Amino acid sequence: MKKIVILLAVLLSVAACSKLTQDNYDQVKAGMTYDEVSRILGKATHCDEAVGTKSCRWGDDAKNIKITFLADRATVFSNHGIQ
Repeated sequence: MKKIVILLAVLLSVAACSKLTQDNYDQVKAGMTYDEVSRILGKATHCDEAVGTKSCRWGDDAKNIKITFLADRATVFSNHGIQ
């Protein structure tokens, strides 16, 4: 059972990373909502919220897309390791 859980975790991780492409990054536009971005990139790996802003990261330290939302609208975004 433990091996199945580990395998599922690995598969989910790989599936999430497969959305981290230059084509998907290029679809992200300023003004998009978190839900619109999530339809392209999937659920964010991590988000921090403070005073009307939400900073989210998809991926890990080696390969990621980071987007800051102000009033639920994408304002600043960047990528690292995306090809």
